[in-house]
Amino acid sequence: MATTTIQVKRRNLKLLEVLKRTMQAKSYDEVIEKLLAEKVGVPADMFGVDKGRISKFTEEDRLEDRD
Repeated sequence: MATTTIQVKRRNLKLLEVLKRTMQAKSYDEVIEKLLAEKVGVPADMFGVDKGRISKFTEEDRLEDRD
């Protein structure tokens, strides 16, 4: 997985450190992910729900609604 670096104020870093301990998270990314999921309201079990059930589009699929 690709990663990136973001800048945060020291105060926010301290808050992330506290949340990481209290949430028993393995990384800051996990803390941020959990906070975003709570805020947005998307259940974690929704990710990958269609994995293995969706096939790639074929040329026939692209033309099926055209007359």
